[in-house]
Parts: sequence; C-alpha cells; structure tokens
Amino acid sequence: MEDQEMQLKVKRVTDKFTESMYLLANEPSVALYRLQEHVRRSLPELVQHKTDMQSWEEQSQGAIYTVEYACSAVKSMTNSSLYFKSIDGLLRQAITMKEQISTTQGRSRRRTTDSGVLKEGGEKHNSGI
Repeated sequence: MEDQEMQLKVKRVTDKFTESMYLLANEPSVALYRLQEHVRRSLPELVQHKTDMQSWEEQSQGAIYTVEYACSAVKSMTNSSLYFKSIDGLLRQAITMKEQISTTQGRSRRRTTDSGVLKEGGEKHNSGI
C-alpha cells in the first residue's frame, strides 16, 4: 500500500514537474506571439503618426523661416528710419516747390488773361506789376 501511495505521489510530482516544464518551454513562445500580434495591430497607426509628424515638422520649419525673414525685414526697417526721415523731408520740399510753381503759374495766367481782357476791352490800365 505504501508502494501505491508512493507511486501516486511520485506521479503527481512528475505530472506537476512536466506541466511546469511545458509552461516554461512555451511561455516565451506565447509572449513572443502576443508581442508580434500587438506590433501588427499598432504598427500601421504608428507609421501614420510618424508621417503626420514629419509633415507638420516641414510646415513648422517653413513657418519659422517665414517669421524669421519677416523679423529681419522689420529690423532692417527700424534701422532705416533715418532714410525715411530724409524721404519725408524731400517730399515736403517737393510739395512746397509744387505749390510755389502752381502759384507762380497762376499769377502768370492771370497776367495773360488780364492783358487779353484789356486788349479786348480797349482800355489799358497799368497794373503796377
């Protein structure tokens, strides 16, 4: 009887040992299978995210270049305030000269018209000019 009990105990121990060895041998395979399954499901989405990020990076680089170019243009404009002041002065001088020319032309037209009216009217007056 002891022999049968001993055989039963030995059988249980060997069965448990065999089951443990089976699980240990197959566990890495199951883990690798699950890992492969996860990669197959998630890889296309990750690739899409990567391409989106690259596209956004390119757009961002273009925007950064544009902003830097605009900043340099504004800085060069602030450095050219002296030139704008000079242009403003020259424009004012040009406006003043134009007004002087217009008034001078207006006077000479009046003289021409005045002398033409006098000739037609028959009388001549000395205007003192």
